Amino acid sequence: MRHLLLAGAALFASPMSPMAPPAAAQQTVSPFVAEEVMIPMRDGVKLRTVILRPRDATGPLPILLSRTPYGASNEPQGDWAALAKDGYIFVDQDMRGRFGSEGEGFSLSTEVKTGKQAVDETTDAWDTIDWLVKNVKPNNGKVGMWGVSYPGLTAAIALARPHPALKAASPQAAWTDYWMNDDLHRYGAMRLTYAIDWLTILQWDKTENAGFPGYAGAIDTYSWFLKAGSPDEIEKRYFQGRVPRLREMIEHPDYDEFWKKQRWAETLKRTGVPTLNVAGSYDQEDPWGSWQIYYRQQKDDPDNLAQMVLGPWNHGGWRGPISRLGRIPYPGDSGTSFMTEIEAPFFAYWLHGKGTKPDYEVKSFQSGSWQWRTYPAWPVPQAQATPLYLHADGSASFTAPAQGEACRDYVSDPANPVPNRARPVSVTYPRPEWQWWESEDQRFVDGRPDVLSWTTAPLDADMTVTGAIAAKLMASTSGTDSDFIVKLIDVFPDDYTRSVPSDLGGYTRQLNGYQLPIAMEVRRGRYLKSFETPQPLVPDQVVAWDVPLRDHDHVFRKGHRIMVQVQSSWFPVIDRNPQRFVPNIYKAAPADYVKATQRVCAGSAVTLPVIR
Repeated sequence: MRHLLLAGAALFASPMSPMAPPAAAQQTVSPFVAEEVMIPMRDGVKLRTVILRPRDATGPLPILLSRTPYGASNEPQGDWAALAKDGYIFVDQDMRGRFGSEGEGFSLSTEVKTGKQAVDETTDAWDTIDWLVKNVKPNNGKVGMWGVSYPGLTAAIALARPHPALKAASPQAAWTDYWMNDDLHRYGAMRLTYAIDWLTILQWDKTENAGFPGYAGAIDTYSWFLKAGSPDEIEKRYFQGRVPRLREMIEHPDYDEFWKKQRWAETLKRTGVPTLNVAGSYDQEDPWGSWQIYYRQQKDDPDNLAQMVLGPWNHGGWRGPISRLGRIPYPGDSGTSFMTEIEAPFFAYWLHGKGTKPDYEVKSFQSGSWQWRTYPAWPVPQAQATPLYLHADGSASFTAPAQGEACRDYVSDPANPVPNRARPVSVTYPRPEWQWWESEDQRFVDGRPDVLSWTTAPLDADMTVTGAIAAKLMASTSGTDSDFIVKLIDVFPDDYTRSVPSDLGGYTRQLNGYQLPIAMEVRRGRYLKSFETPQPLVPDQVVAWDVPLRDHDHVFRKGHRIMVQVQSSWFPVIDRNPQRFVPNIYKAAPADYVKATQRVCAGSAVTLPVIR
């Protein structure tokens, strides 16, 4: 979320000279001249827009536009430094219904509407660009859109109905499908804590990024949500319709037309606007959507205008100096190199006509090797799909199990769900624990009887995994509904002695035996056969559970081990599955939450795209 990501660093402050007065007495002159305007949309609604022109500009410049629901800033941001060297008119705009913009409520809708009277995010972007090109002088007639998270979504959705002056876009941590993945769901499983905290920010108060007031000083949100009950009970007690999107989620638990009509990326046609998509493989909010935009664009991109950039980053972590993956330090600064060597040249070429045309498919700051890689094609042709099998003795290997190999089992209890991070689970914002929870040492679940682990022998050589990772569990439950969570983990050697940054708190102080998640995901049993029409599971029947684990680029180093963990709850980031099938899972009654025995059987595997 942009208002959280860019707070702080003011890289444009004038440096002090040796004879300068004390800091308190200085008056810093901004290198930008700010202007605030209200831009009219086609339906008469006006949107508050901040325009920042370089004070020393001598000729026409391109415009870089960002549209945000978090409050448009009238000051330059720290992450503009590399771009500002080339010269841009920066524009920041409050979206319809937020802060200084007119409009009734903020709907979060991503539907691309049709008809002459249609008004949506694509038309607001079109009307804004049209006004800027005609009224902000001098400009060179070229506009770029960019942003992270919601501003990334607004840059992306503008591609569905692009204005002729839109010459480049960089959707960063954007999304395409509210129900399938990213902010609100994971394959139909509700992202409970994030949905509540994020939606409160967007819909509780028009002119404030409000925090959820219901925690009332709660130290451990795990305990809070366990006592609070089902999502329906939480909404009725604390929200009562004040956050409409939460009520919409509860009333539309399945993949119905309400969600499908908001799949804006399906309206994308031939790729005509150069696009720099950016995704963080440790993005705790939006790791999936930018990949889907890229894949959609690749279906019809004869001029190679769409690229993807991947890194081991958390949400927006690439927008500043970064030299670590959570607790794990690495050499170099992947964030600054992205901004100076990839993003700035991208916009410079398409908006200024300087430099060379980007000709790669994917650039990746590869975890494990901690080096930038450039791929001319994606998926990488050299990658071979290699199953890593899960065996009854707790081992994992590339050898298929013997016929008749036994299952492993555990009891899943909704009254004692597996936490998604070490307790106490702090609130989402502004705590640093949330920012890096997906990279945290998974040893915090050691000893839980409801978590199964499989581990390889130490690797005798480096193993590079580049591309889409996918798991298939052959599994059953004694209930009629269930979740299975799969984690792929890089286990560091026990003698890997290195101190780690301590600002995240917690128990880990060095990397000996650290269990680093590489990929993690959940599948909900009621949707195994159909996302649209949920169906109860047959108790104790072993069936295939396909669990997509997204695209990654990682090197498992020699001496490390590969681990797979399986569990059936991930709380409170994912709502509890009651494990008894009910028509609307978000309205489950207390009596519906029952224990279930889970079995993981022969044939279960995680398929790795191995580059040999």
